[in-house]
Amino acid sequence: MTMKRDQCMAAIAAHREDEVVCAVYGAAFDMLHFHRHPLIFVSFGAMGLLSSQSLGMAICRPDKRFIVLDGDGSLLMNLGTLVTVAEVAPKNFIHFVCENGSYEANGGHPIPGRNQVNFAALARAAGYQKAYEFSEIEEFRVKIGSILKEEGPVFVTLKVEPGADSPKDWAWVHGAESRKSFKAALSNA
Repeated sequence: MTMKRDQCMAAIAAHREDEVVCAVYGAAFDMLHFHRHPLIFVSFGAMGLLSSQSLGMAICRPDKRFIVLDGDGSLLMNLGTLVTVAEVAPKNFIHFVCENGSYEANGGHPIPGRNQVNFAALARAAGYQKAYEFSEIEEFRVKIGSILKEEGPVFVTLKVEPGADSPKDWAWVHGAESRKSFKAALSNA
């Protein structure tokens, strides 16, 4: 059985304390719907770079925990980031990948290796010491609280389908105010 992405984002939002959330595309809109907060960084228009952007922030702010909400298509665009994260081994880095088997942001075209790629296994092979995979929402809801407290880097595959359509606030996502509020919140956190 596959989980709904919005259910997963709601579960993460319910357990978020003061972590910085870095999200891409559909996961970003779901997270903003459930938990709009100045410490949510959204990455649009730079497919594949969220994990690298988040790693840079996590290195610069070792005092803050980072929840990275990536997509499978996005991660495939930059698989080298897995090796880099594992090498740097940031203790404050939790990397979620929403696996839906498609480049959802670009029209839903299938990703290479759809239904064959094991992202958690790729993360382990790259050097992540902890990698999980979830396809049942109840199991995920039970374990998410403890996963968010683990020392990183941690990798979590969420086998998802879209779920309810979250509102798309394009003006906020692409507006200068969202970047200014994130920068101010991160500077003061």
